[in-house]
Amino acid sequence: MEKMFYPGQVWKDTQGKPIQAHGGSVRYENGTYYWYGENKEFTTGTDGIWHWGVRCYSSSDLYEWTDCGLIIPPEPNDAGSTLHPASMMDRPHILYNPVTRKYVCWMKVMDGKAGTQTMTICTADRLLGPYKKIRERFRPCGMNSGDFDLAVAPDGKAYIYFERVHSETICADLTDDYCGVTGYYSTHFPHISPPYVREATAHFTRHGKHYLFTSGTTGYLPNPSEAAVADTWHGPYTVLGDPHRGDASRTSFHSQIASVFRVEGKRDLYIALADRWAPDRMHLNYEKYAKIYASMSQGDTGAYRELMQLGGDDAKRCTRDARYVWLPIRFDGDMPIIEWKDSWSLSDYE
Repeated sequence: MEKMFYPGQVWKDTQGKPIQAHGGSVRYENGTYYWYGENKEFTTGTDGIWHWGVRCYSSSDLYEWTDCGLIIPPEPNDAGSTLHPASMMDRPHILYNPVTRKYVCWMKVMDGKAGTQTMTICTADRLLGPYKKIRERFRPCGMNSGDFDLAVAPDGKAYIYFERVHSETICADLTDDYCGVTGYYSTHFPHISPPYVREATAHFTRHGKHYLFTSGTTGYLPNPSEAAVADTWHGPYTVLGDPHRGDASRTSFHSQIASVFRVEGKRDLYIALADRWAPDRMHLNYEKYAKIYASMSQGDTGAYRELMQLGGDDAKRCTRDARYVWLPIRFDGDMPIIEWKDSWSLSDYE
């Protein structure tokens, strides 16, 4: 029987357990894929546990994944740690630095009480760890930093794309060791407030072009994604619109893109990794949702409050049950297009 991807369905590892790699990314090294992300196995929305570290899985074919365990464990005995389970740690991203020979992991951490969003940075000699925490509560370029992505150029220079919280998107140069920023940055997609501000930035390159996928800021309630393209790392970026073709619900197929990767051995296959954070919300009246979002586009702030009421209390989400929506990207000129597929296979692509 041919192996297939089933977007939005429960995806289990080789031991039969639901995969816990939310807000995740995929790396390819020496013939093996590694998928890592937030471990939400104990997050029910009622237990005060936001995460239980960063978990990683390995695969040779992208379909079947073996649990490699926690590569960055939580720190439940240190209430002041940014890795404490109650700390709102999200979206780990890992780079390899060929000069220092270190793997460098950045993680976003929200502090609801302080009203800040900062970065925690860890390093390791191996992708699977152990990782050592070297920096906490770091504010790149002195800014509150939300959802982000990391990327490396062919010459080894690295960059971070992040949401300057509730304001704009920042592209900043990383230091040579990838553990900080140089201070040089550019600004993109300025907006006055949520839900227009862009978050969940995912960067990838194709044929010399730089692409960014972003979502609006509506918590765990899904919204229309946006694609943008540029000729350089720092842009300027041209907004192309929503890449989700045929999405009448205006919800990015009820998901939020976390990252994009190119499949090795395929001529031009890119996969968008997305999270369906709230599968229980699939029943919502998204015709009403689309109308609300259209009203917001005209500056109706009351519509935004109505939208948030529709979404419910995000702090009480049972995110351990969030599902994954992996879909291939095709291109019409510079425009990336994502179309819904109930199932699909790598064999469908050259």
